[in-house]
Amino acid sequence: MKITAQEEYGIRILLRIANSDSPEGMTIPRLSEAEGLSQHYVAKLCRLLRMNGFIKSTRGKEGGYSLVNHPEDTPINQVLAVLGGKLYSQDFCHKHSGTLEVCNHGCSCSVRSIWLLVQEAVDQVLNRYTLQDLMDAENGNAKIKYPDSKKFSKVNLGQKSFSE
Repeated sequence: MKITAQEEYGIRILLRIANSDSPEGMTIPRLSEAEGLSQHYVAKLCRLLRMNGFIKSTRGKEGGYSLVNHPEDTPINQVLAVLGGKLYSQDFCHKHSGTLEVCNHGCSCSVRSIWLLVQEAVDQVLNRYTLQDLMDAENGNAKIKYPDSKKFSKVNLGQKSFSE
């Protein structure tokens, strides 16, 4: 799994907006300068975040972008799903069946089983953190802690049971 630039910069943009002292929010030029990104790319990311309900825009000379919800109500997993999608989704096999209409490994696919396991593990970690957790860590108020592996639930894949 690779973290894309869009995922990284999208979260960085949300953090900049969340940490902004301005009640009007942050403008594209300010975000662009602060993150060292082109205004075009920042506009693209802001559009994506706005269309998916994470930020709102205020028009006009004093306008800018601000968060829709409080940072503690913004799960990192949801943000990443919007910015880059899931590592593995249930419709993957339908989209990647090769030249066949339906994947011929549908009944007992060991490859799909491992991708489901990886996605479940990633979701379990990312669902534990919000934008507020990242803000606290960035501002020196807390650390992002590694989850206790004993707290992970078991993931059942067919007849086998895997746990972190």
